[in-house]
Amino acid sequence: MKRLPSWFLFMIAVAIFSAAPKVYAQSEFITRHMPYDAFDKLPATIVKVEGGTLLVAFAPGTLTLPNTSFISWIAKSARAVSIYYGRFPVPSARILLVPVEGKGVSGGKAFGYKGAAVRLLIGRDSTETDLVEDWQAVHEMIHLALPEVGDQHLWLSEGLAVYVESIARVQAGDLTEAKIWGEFVRDMPQGLPEAADKGLDHTPSWGRTYWGGALFCLLADVEFRKRTANSKGVQEATRGVLASGGNMERDWPIEQVFYIADNAAGVPVLMELYEKMRASPAPTDLGALWRDLGISVRDGVVTFDDEAPLSGIRRAITQAPGAAKSSLTSSGTTELNGRGEAPAQH
Repeated sequence: MKRLPSWFLFMIAVAIFSAAPKVYAQSEFITRHMPYDAFDKLPATIVKVEGGTLLVAFAPGTLTLPNTSFISWIAKSARAVSIYYGRFPVPSARILLVPVEGKGVSGGKAFGYKGAAVRLLIGRDSTETDLVEDWQAVHEMIHLALPEVGDQHLWLSEGLAVYVESIARVQAGDLTEAKIWGEFVRDMPQGLPEAADKGLDHTPSWGRTYWGGALFCLLADVEFRKRTANSKGVQEATRGVLASGGNMERDWPIEQVFYIADNAAGVPVLMELYEKMRASPAPTDLGALWRDLGISVRDGVVTFDDEAPLSGIRRAITQAPGAAKSSLTSSGTTELNGRGEAPAQH
């Protein structure tokens, strides 16, 4: 048989190599940006949620728990987000799970520039308890519900995610009302202005970005409810943004977000509060606020006072949509423990 020329064999080898699917190393899944192309080469599990579809894929790596445990955790987290917003924030989203050393969820990031996506770093030795106690999956999914408003307004994106994450998990039945209010009492002071503070738009410290933004959302929620006979709040306002096509796949000025949200609630609370807090410290008396809401924490124990002037607002904020207000009972005590760590930067 005639021997084929070496150049011909070389060309065949090049063609075969070029046609072979690219194999991505794990390092390519933890770069600064979402690895959309690499994700799309992975086998994915479809998870249906209210108003949306999630494509869940695992980057290369080993995990102690079966993949089904992580799929269930993602579905549960998406359910909490869907309950708060009435539907999942986007019709379709990629969810990338990257195994790393350790236990629990060590970080997350949401993306929108080439389609909604969330990347979560999950410890190889994570347990079922770690997944039950996790808050970061819900936090990152909530980012998908807000248009990109620019780095100067990162406090709104992070603050809203911190605030809504806790409330959404209560409404879904995954946390108690007492637990999240106790954590707010403990952690919200980190968002108060310090010396030389120049307002939320001009003080990009960790505390002002995460907990200052969360405080803005809490103050807005209380004020919305004061001015609407406790019928509208941040939940209805942010649902209005979604209904108008606003989500992380869009770039909107912050004024547009607030205008649409205020219209949905019927009162201009967000724009007024923004004008007050954007470029000045605007201190808040948190002690007085907690007393009015009927919340006290002593020796790690949370107690509710249902006779406090704003106790009805406190109950309404965490009330699951569709629940009868008359059925709410919040009196009693609970011991405060759980997360006190800084939210992982998204």
